[in-house]
Amino acid sequence: MAARAFAAPAGYVVRPARAGEVAALPAIEAAAATLHGGGEAFATTTPIDELEGARGRGHLLVAATAGDERPVGFAVLGERAGELLLEEIDVHPDHGRRGLGATLVRAVIELAAATGAARLVLSTMRDLPFNAPFYAAHGFVALADDALTPALHALRAAEAARGLPIARRVIMARPLGRSSRLC
Repeated sequence: MAARAFAAPAGYVVRPARAGEVAALPAIEAAAATLHGGGEAFATTTPIDELEGARGRGHLLVAATAGDERPVGFAVLGERAGELLLEEIDVHPDHGRRGLGATLVRAVIELAAATGAARLVLSTMRDLPFNAPFYAAHGFVALADDALTPALHALRAAEAARGLPIARRVIMARPLGRSSRLC
């Protein structure tokens, strides 16, 4: 992926992650997890090697302050058995409610669409307003259990094994392509 910036709220930039920035991301993820009510399942952050792998593939975006370009949020695009996933998106609570999450989602949608994939999927909390309802506003729809692929069933099983509250989670998908672009 070319190192390009995406449109971002005033005072911020959204762009591909740079070498040396990955080490700051687990602290952002941990801070954002406090918004879920904490708990052991949310205490684990994405391993640095996974984040570095995503960065190497051009699938790690950061939201950073415009002045010093210090990361304050990030999003990870991944793949699981042919399913393109929005694996993680976090914004530090000190920088929340400024449009950075929405900007990161739009940037990941654009990045995913460039791969030629038919859809982008994610798994999130069903009952938190900044999760499922937030993604629904960006064109994601909840998938019924009978619409889940084997890869998505495996994703759900992995989340259960991590201790995530599966009854509170939903898998959502958003079609990609010319007719589904956001305004």
